[in-house]
Amino acid sequence: MRLVNSLLSRFNQLFIRPEMVAIKKFNGKRLINTRISNTTHIEGKKNINLSDHIFIGHYCFIEGSNQLAIEEGVQITNYVSVTTHSSHISIRLYGRHYSDFTNLKGYVTGAIYIGKYTFIGPHSVIMPETCIGKGCVIQAYSYVKGDFPDFSIIGGNPAKVIGTTKDLDKNFLEQYPELEKYYNEWSK
Repeated sequence: MRLVNSLLSRFNQLFIRPEMVAIKKFNGKRLINTRISNTTHIEGKKNINLSDHIFIGHYCFIEGSNQLAIEEGVQITNYVSVTTHSSHISIRLYGRHYSDFTNLKGYVTGAIYIGKYTFIGPHSVIMPETCIGKGCVIQAYSYVKGDFPDFSIIGGNPAKVIGTTKDLDKNFLEQYPELEKYYNEWSK
């Protein structure tokens, strides 16, 4: 089945025009307002918890073998990788003997949590053992690993907190005070 999914994903990338697809159900859960690109590959579905109002753009890789939670309103742009495991250390340590072993040294696994109304910029990588708070913005081309508080502006390689979205939001809320009631529904 994995081979079939991989071939279908590759076929979509090469021959099918990318488009956003409304997802009505995921792991038995109704999702009325979630859209995921037909060119995004999702692996380890049974360990992924999606909330509603999520957008996942084109050519993303979403992997949840070690628990992945994506909360309401998260926007993941194009060419983003979210992976709950990584073999980048163990492959170097074992070389050609990598596939001869189980329980590899240097093989990293861990859950990922992405909080409500967080935005992940293009070409970013979210690594295992990462917790991103609600209302965050992740800059394009960021390598994200670790814990990040609510309303952080996150960027870099490795990523770090470089600001707060509260300042940005404050300016918009002053300009459009009628939106404050909606903002307060989820931000408190």
